[in-house]
Amino acid sequence: MKTAVVYWSGTGNTEAMAEAVTKGARNAGAEAELFTADSFSAEQLDNFDAVALGCPAMGAEELEDGEFLPMYESIKDKLKEKKVALFGSYGWGDGEWMRNWDEEVKALGANVVTDFVIANESPDEEAISACERLGAALVS
Repeated sequence: MKTAVVYWSGTGNTEAMAEAVTKGARNAGAEAELFTADSFSAEQLDNFDAVALGCPAMGAEELEDGEFLPMYESIKDKLKEKKVALFGSYGWGDGEWMRNWDEEVKALGANVVTDFVIANESPDEEAISACERLGAALVS
């Protein structure tokens, strides 16, 4: 199972989560690759069976719009029936950005394999473990 973990991180929090997702996928037997949003394209998505997408909440609980959102917009049409999992960190609010994003990805017809994982600020041990389980869920 080839799995892509694609993320954007401004402070390192979502990056730490992405590394845990990648570790979880690899431990479950996947061939997992880690990408920053600006180094991933819609064409690359065709090479993967599953994708984990990670982005922190920005502004008024929105996806980061400089690098992550343009990449996400470019791959949206290819998510139908693809195994997908979502994760990200936030510093305020209650996770609305992730609930909205989760609904959108499901509406696109993606096979969302597990509940999203969010962490307030720096991910604690519990959030890191949840990210590892998220990565493993993409493989099953």
